[in-house]
Amino acid sequence: MSAPLQLPRLRDSLAAYFRSGDAMRSRSVSDVILSGTVDVPAPPARLVADWEREISLHLELEPGDVEPLPLARARARWSDYRHCVQAVSDWMRTLGLDEELAACDVALMACRGARYHHDGAQYGAAAFCNLFLSEDIGLDLHFPVIGLRIPLRRGTVVVFDTGQPHAVIKRRSGGFDTADFPPGRDCSLVFLTWELPIENGALGQALGISFDIDPSTALLLGDEQVLLNGAPASVCPASGRWCQAD
Repeated sequence: MSAPLQLPRLRDSLAAYFRSGDAMRSRSVSDVILSGTVDVPAPPARLVADWEREISLHLELEPGDVEPLPLARARARWSDYRHCVQAVSDWMRTLGLDEELAACDVALMACRGARYHHDGAQYGAAAFCNLFLSEDIGLDLHFPVIGLRIPLRRGTVVVFDTGQPHAVIKRRSGGFDTADFPPGRDCSLVFLTWELPIENGALGQALGISFDIDPSTALLLGDEQVLLNGAPASVCPASGRWCQAD
């Protein structure tokens, strides 16, 4: 029987490992959150009604669920979609980011709150750019590690590292609780999300990311992941605290 793979260990460290072409690279996990508010018109009533039917009849969101909505169908009924994209692009340029959003993967998402999680194991090569389209219903985007809460309302835009733990929770609550999202209460949010390539020089600089911090471990890995002190890291879904596998 072969011995288990022993990875080199970076002491007291958090590192994300991501695929770059045919190779794996390592990087730091950024504590920088870029956020603001852009002027975007309310989606048309018939489009909002379509989203509500999709959420109710097909997604059947439970508290904490985050699921995609059909973007192509929405764009056919959404004359202001291009305006939304342009507003986010203009905001990014004020930060020195000239990322061409039209070239980035984009999805339309719905959530009924969101448990604490990180996305570094699936999207380690990206940062997320989220534009929230729903009106303020008393929910915050919470980054527990850095103690930042962002009230969510139409036009809220956020860029953050996919490896940074985050959740959508009730305002003034201390963490994610399914009881905050009872049946019959309007608790669903709709937002656009773009995957921004983390290797973009301006983006990496804006987020303060250091690359190739642990190349020896990256050479041994086949899958994207986040390691805490050399072991796979996960996030407590209720509190957002980092957890480490034994």
